[in-house]
Formats: sequence, C-alpha cells, structure tokens
Amino acid sequence: MLVYNETFIIDDALEQEWLQWIKTNHIPAVLGTGAFDSYKLLFIMDSPNEGVTYCLQFHTDTVERYSDFHYKHMDAIHAVHNTQFEERFALFHTLMEEVEI
Repeated sequence: MLVYNETFIIDDALEQEWLQWIKTNHIPAVLGTGAFDSYKLLFIMDSPNEGVTYCLQFHTDTVERYSDFHYKHMDAIHAVHNTQFEERFALFHTLMEEVEI
C-alpha cells in the first residue's frame, strides 16, 4: 500500500475553521479524484512547531493512481486550500510505501 501524506502546520486560532473546511471540502475533493481508497486524519501531539500540526494520509494501491492524482489534480486542490487559508499555514507532502515485516 502507498500512503500520500500531507502535513499541515496551522495557526492555533485557525484550528476549528480549518478542521471543518478539511472535512467538508479538501478530503472529499482528494477522494473524488478516484486515486485513493481511504484516508486518516491524525493530530501530532508532540509537534515541535508553533501552531498545531495535522497529518492527512490517503491510501492507494498503485503508484499509477497516485501519479494520476499528482499530475492531474494536486496543484488545483492545493490552490483552493491556499486561497482559503493564505499565509496561515505550512504544508509539506510525502509519498510513502508500507513495509511488510
């Protein structure tokens, strides 16, 4: 399984507004691309950053599905988020592969 992870660091005062927006807009938009089968939203309890930190993880079974999202949808989806929360957050994203042991 592949995990596309978005880590958001947001202003404390923005947390509840951001959570509501992520749940009603961002997550449905990402899942609506068809690239991912499920997701998890995680709160980072011991973040060294100022503000609050969340990880949003989307799960897919092939790199092709992720690549389709990356090249066709990611920039537009992130542009909407950037417009909504301009200069009040930091975002970085990673692609990870689950390791079976």
